[in-house]
Amino acid sequence: MPIDEKDVLATARLARLALTEAEVQRLARELGAILGHMDVLRALDTEGVLPMTHAVPTALPLRRDEIGPTLENERALAGAPQREDGYFVVPKIIER
Repeated sequence: MPIDEKDVLATARLARLALTEAEVQRLARELGAILGHMDVLRALDTEGVLPMTHAVPTALPLRRDEIGPTLENERALAGAPQREDGYFVVPKIIER
């Protein structure tokens, strides 16, 4: 699936990236090459190949989900630049 400059610009807009014309052209080539590699991988016969989470065998030890000691509110807020009524004060980022 070829990627053209229009696709790159649409993706950049969604990601709020400002790209130069040279960057758009370069990214179209690079993303097209990545998708080309994916087509090669898609053509491989994976019948009988078990799914895995890592390229090498590794143990994934699990632990019980148990409640443990918690951080006291005052201690958690000790280094906060601003706090109010026991909470961190942060800049508003979402408008309603």
